[in-house]
Amino acid sequence: MITREQQYYDPPVNAVAALGRGVIAACQGTGQALLMLLGALAYVPQAFTPRNRANVVTQLYTMGIKSLGVVTVVGLFTGMILAVQMGLGLELVKQERYVSTLVCNGILREMSPFMTGLILAASVGSAIAAQLGTMTVSEEIAALDVMGVSPLRYLMMPRLVGLVVMAPLLTIYMDVLGLLGGAIVAATMLGVAPETYYDGLFEFTYNKDFYVGLVKAVVFALIIVSVSCYQGFRTQEGAVGVGRATRRSVIVSFLLILTLGYFVTRLWYS
Repeated sequence: MITREQQYYDPPVNAVAALGRGVIAACQGTGQALLMLLGALAYVPQAFTPRNRANVVTQLYTMGIKSLGVVTVVGLFTGMILAVQMGLGLELVKQERYVSTLVCNGILREMSPFMTGLILAASVGSAIAAQLGTMTVSEEIAALDVMGVSPLRYLMMPRLVGLVVMAPLLTIYMDVLGLLGGAIVAATMLGVAPETYYDGLFEFTYNKDFYVGLVKAVVFALIIVSVSCYQGFRTQEGAVGVGRATRRSVIVSFLLILTLGYFVTRLWYS
């Protein structure tokens, strides 16, 4: 079964025991989340079979199309903010024409996948944790187990497919909007002609910069689904537990996106 009864322990005798218990619990949770992710991945080949197709398409629409509004605003202003900050520095050395190069590298490598991951963790991840948490405390997950329906196939796998497909697409969409926002600032504030901005976009930008952003998007999608589904399936204590699970899913996803994003960049460019 996915859900488990709550475990009770004697209070820790000192700070060291409390720290050790926290580390052990974190390791156990990480292992359980990874096992759930592997179990859901095993059902991915069945994603577009007749019994799963409608659920997967619903998740694609919910996670992708319904996120376009906030991604549009965030992507456009992220590019504008980068252009302003980079342009102000380049003005000091009379090199404003290179603003497009810096904006392109920053958007493709880091900001687009990072901001997309945060948006999806806050909106989609929290919704997943709340939905599955509500189903867990109302014993719907246990009912699926009793009926022989795998919660990993019926609940986690469609969300996994939906987010892994839509996160890179939303990242590409934010790439375009970020570069457009940078072009607007370059033309209106820095006096950089659109032709000069376009020529500088790819002067020092390579295919690897684009690919590393897509890799990050997929990694972040796996993180969000794993953390949110784990927190949802482990929810206890009724409505209070649902709120706690939702909060934890967002916090843990944010921290993992931040730290793993750094390590992916370091490994890719080392």
